[in-house]
Amino acid sequence: MLKSLFKDTAIYGLSSIVGRFLNYLLVPIYTVKISAASGGYGVVTNVYAYTALLMVLLTYGMETTLFRYANKPGQDLRRVYSTVLASVGTTALCFVALVLLCLGPVSRWMGYPDHPEWIGVMAVVVAIDVVRCFPFALLRLEQKAMKFAALQLFNILLTIALNLIYFFPLGGSDVSYIFYINLVSSVATTLMLCRELSLFRLSLASGRLLREMLRYAWPILVLGLAGILNQTADKLLFPYIYKGDDAMTQLGIYGASVKIAMIMAMITQAFRYAYEPFIFGGARRREQDQKQTQAQAMLWFVLFTLLAYLAVVGYMPLLRHLIGRDYWSGLRVVPIVMAAEIMMGVYFNLSFWYKLTDRTVWGAVFSGVGCAVLVGVNVAFVPRYGYMACAWGGVAGYGTAMLLSYVVGQHYYPIRFPLLTIFGFAALCAVLAWPMTLAGERLSMLPALAVNSALMAVFAAAIAATVLRQRRRSLHRAAT
Repeated sequence: MLKSLFKDTAIYGLSSIVGRFLNYLLVPIYTVKISAASGGYGVVTNVYAYTALLMVLLTYGMETTLFRYANKPGQDLRRVYSTVLASVGTTALCFVALVLLCLGPVSRWMGYPDHPEWIGVMAVVVAIDVVRCFPFALLRLEQKAMKFAALQLFNILLTIALNLIYFFPLGGSDVSYIFYINLVSSVATTLMLCRELSLFRLSLASGRLLREMLRYAWPILVLGLAGILNQTADKLLFPYIYKGDDAMTQLGIYGASVKIAMIMAMITQAFRYAYEPFIFGGARRREQDQKQTQAQAMLWFVLFTLLAYLAVVGYMPLLRHLIGRDYWSGLRVVPIVMAAEIMMGVYFNLSFWYKLTDRTVWGAVFSGVGCAVLVGVNVAFVPRYGYMACAWGGVAGYGTAMLLSYVVGQHYYPIRFPLLTIFGFAALCAVLAWPMTLAGERLSMLPALAVNSALMAVFAAAIAATVLRQRRRSLHRAAT
């Protein structure tokens, strides 16, 4: 069972990691061509935070619902798919129409009265991307990981190519073109999904099925909104609660630095792409086998994210060159944001108990409480500590949701997670991260990289020892 999961995760992970790495090419472009003092990158950070929030709002939990209902006995995949796409497509069209009709007031409310075109373009992009989510979800259901990965990379490569052409041969520096390029890439990628879109039939859409699906989906919508607010609330609130006159400058520095920490988001996203259909597809397996699979998946997720954490901390002397020098002051948030992302990944792993038992309302509660904690930390401390409070707010919010989900989940759907092993590796990671940080600060680049590579090898050796120990136990059980 895990072999199939690891295979798909490898494909999704490779495309996600390569894609994000290629996407990182945009960060040095933007941070070199757009100075921190101008606040331009702060605008990009702020606008894309709004788009991320809108993506969750306009898909309203129907992606997870599609996986759940497509795997229910007696359900027809095309009927489920057509019902979901009809619903989401209709709301996306209504959203675009409403924004374009009220473009002036919306632009003023968002703080961009002189640039309503930014808001109009991004509203169209959001609507296209919302619809595109579901053909991509269909590819995951059909286990067409290679096509999924190829199209994701096509979208990223086209975006990078157009940005390179605009910012270098054409010598541009207008933030507006970042949004126009996004629109072109979204349209082009959606056109590549003609086969998946052609499977939609309005005649197959069912109002009765939709009502049933919406009852399942609404707690996931609340969960998704709370989850995305945990990722974006700091970037949305910062211009309003920061006391200085350089809010967009500081937000740009924070936004650029956070990009380096996003390797954790890459790993979590890759794992999610493979893990969600895998778990729902195996919902009819024996419950004890299902729980054992989830426990093992949690262990390996934690181990590899901790290894990635050490890699980013250890290679920071090299990775910092991904952003312009006038943004380097924000790099101190990277380890904190990565820790928050690991907690978010653990929370995602824990979330399946309420999805599989149809108690999704609990997810809304956990994420809502976590989001409230995050917002509270931001509102209370950003005026005094700036974007450092944003980073610690993420740790507080994700940590709260993670702990609540574990405690309540052990009551309704108890799983014996290997907690001692997980905590042991977390402690080892913390012990190794400290000298790695000192090496990065006090040594020149090559000696620092050599020392930190050796420390990473210690952690990798500990993982290898765990693998061998578990293999010996499996062989011993099989022999007896």
